[in-house]
Formats: sequence, C-alpha cells, structure tokens
Amino acid sequence: MTRLPGWMQTIRFRLTATYSLVVFGLTAAVLALVYAVVSQNVDAAPLDPITVQKVKQVGNQLVLREDQQFQAADLESVQQAVNHQTLQVLRTASALVLAGLLVLSLVVGWWLSGRALRPVRRVTAAAREIGATDLSRRIALDGPNDEIRSLADTVDDMLGRLDGAFTAQRRLIDDASHELRHPLAVIRTTLDAVLSREDATPQERRRALTVVTRATARMSGLVEDLLAAARRAAPAFVETDVDLAAVVGEVADEYALLAERAGVRIERRSAGGSTVIGDAAALRRAMDNLVSNALRVSPAGGTVLVASGHEHGWAWSAVRDEGPGIADEDRERVFDRFWRGPERGGPDDRGTGLGLAIVRQTAESHGGTVAVHSAPGAGSTFVLWIPHVTDGRGARTPAPPTTDPVGAAAPAGARTR
Repeated sequence: MTRLPGWMQTIRFRLTATYSLVVFGLTAAVLALVYAVVSQNVDAAPLDPITVQKVKQVGNQLVLREDQQFQAADLESVQQAVNHQTLQVLRTASALVLAGLLVLSLVVGWWLSGRALRPVRRVTAAAREIGATDLSRRIALDGPNDEIRSLADTVDDMLGRLDGAFTAQRRLIDDASHELRHPLAVIRTTLDAVLSREDATPQERRRALTVVTRATARMSGLVEDLLAAARRAAPAFVETDVDLAAVVGEVADEYALLAERAGVRIERRSAGGSTVIGDAAALRRAMDNLVSNALRVSPAGGTVLVASGHEHGWAWSAVRDEGPGIADEDRERVFDRFWRGPERGGPDDRGTGLGLAIVRQTAESHGGTVAVHSAPGAGSTFVLWIPHVTDGRGARTPAPPTTDPVGAAAPAGARTR
C-alpha cells in the first residue's frame, strides 16, 4: 500500500476534506432538488420545426412557390424549446458552481481548520520542549475557555504534579545517597585501617568489627525505611479491619525486652473497639517507628506510654516519651524525611531520619493525620489519628481532635500533620 504524504495524514487535512465534502454534498443535493422540481413542473422539449412551403396568390388561388420554403413552429413548441434551453443552462451553471464551490470550500476549510488547530500546535510545540529533567515549562494557553483550553490546563496541572513528584524523587535520592555515604565511608576506612593490617591486635579487630556491624545495621535500617516509604507511596495496599488496641499490644510486647535492657518501662493503656480500615502491616510499621524513637530518646528509669482509643469518630494510637522534647522551631520539620534534631540522641544512636516521615505517610494514606504534642524538657507525645469504624451511632467530626488523648489539653506548641 502506498504511504500517504505526511500532510495528508494530519487532522487539519481530514477536517478540511470532511468540511469540503459536506459543503459540496449539501450544495449538490440542493441544486439537484431545484433542478428536479423545475424539470417536473415545466414542459420542455427540443424544438421540432416543420417545413412550410411559401405560396403566392394568382388570381383567386394560392399557388406554391417552387424552391421557396421556411421552418415554422407553433407557439407551444417554441415555449417547450425555451424551457429545454433553460434547463440546459441550469445544468451547466450548477456544474460550474459546484466546481467553484469545491475549490473554495477546500481553501476556506484549510484556513478554518488551521485556525482552530493553532492552540493544538502550540500545545505540541510546548510538549516537545519539555524534557524529563525540566518540567518547569508550562503551556499557559490563553484565549476562550473552550475544550482545547481545558486540555491545556489539564496538561499544565499534570506537569505540575509530575514536577513535584520528580523533585521529591530527586530529593529523596540525594538524601538517601548522603545518608548512605557516611556508613560506607566508615566501613571502608575501618577495613583499610584495621582489618587489612596483618599486625592488628585482636582487640583492634573486635573494635573494628563492632564499628562495621553498627554501620551495616544503620544501612540496613535505612534501606528498610526506604522500602517502607516506597510501599506506602504505592496507590494500592491491602485493606482490612484493624484493631489498633491489638496493634498497640503487640508492639508493646515486642519492645518490652529492649526497653528493659535500656532501663525504660513500657506502660500500656488501651481501650477496646478502636477498629479502623487499613493496612495492618503499615500501621504496625508506624507504631514500631514511634516506639523505637521513644525508647531511643527516653532516659534510663523513664517510662514510655503506648495507648489507643477513639474519640468523636476517630481512632487513635499514641506513644508518649520522657525525652528532651522538641523545640518550637523544629516541630514543623520533625516529619520531614532525613531530618533529625540535634538533641534526639547521639551521633551513633540517631536512626535514619525516615521513621516519622513514614508515620505521616501512613496516616495520610489512611485518611488521617499524625499530631505531635511536645515542649522542651517535657517529653513528646505522637498521636496517630485514623477514621474510626463506627456502628453509625456516632458522628465523625470533620477533623480529629486537637487535644492530647493521653494527657491534658494539647499545649500551645501542638502540631498536626
């Protein structure tokens, strides 16, 4: 099959051809109807004259003249001939009009389709200039608020979302690379300085092994947190009925031994009926992160409270520690990825900086929020609010309560994310 030229495969050509054929067909139909009506209502026939011999009067008689004759017709025949000629002129004029109209419709259709598709060409040109590494460009189409304008605005919105997603992805990769660079450098330096030396003492080798083990554990935790963050960013996850009281009890049991070794007591306080619809594994991971952070910052002899309940149509699970608290200027940043406050642990015991970010992501993916109630020197309480599965008797408030469910009213520094 012969491939058509590029310009014949464009929407502009198809619109022009369609417009021209429609106009040509309608005009031809009108002219054919007019011709049919006229031809049916007039008596038309070619002129059929008769030969008449001239005569002369000789006396009282009419005598035919030899070789003198003429063509004659009656009045009705002349009228039929005039009508026949008129129909011929009408046919010729209609053919010329159709031919001229076809050419004119092609020209006008090409111009109109080009004018109508001009915004589409602008959208195409802008899309060609936008690369995967530069999504800051926008079409910003002006003109009437029609379908093409709506399409351009939709594409601009999509580009904005893609730009934000790519920016967050690049920031995550940069932050993760930065976080992984330190433990890798520690491992490489330790291997070069101690383990590669033949004269290294057993004590030096044990110390190096401890350092490498600690660095690899930190890297493993970071990788696990990154995978957890990626899973929560996915659109689909397993939803089922989850009892937050059971989740709180399981997490408290698992961290009991670790808390005992750190000299910290875990206190449980749970109310039944705290059922939500969500991903049990994700909610468990969020509580793990909250309890792990609380144990890391709590002093020896302190208490970590793990609790759950429900208020005003919202189920909650909370973790309260007796650590140094969070400064006012840091409360807005505490849920950011890879952010770690300077007062929350030493340089070797500070976590990956992804735990609270995963908690916020989990809460938001379940239609809820996470709140922090803290003050410097007074410890911190983190509360996970999730829509509660009720029996229809209790109405849910538009937003979760702002009070601390495991203590007094929320302090002035409470923040909800």
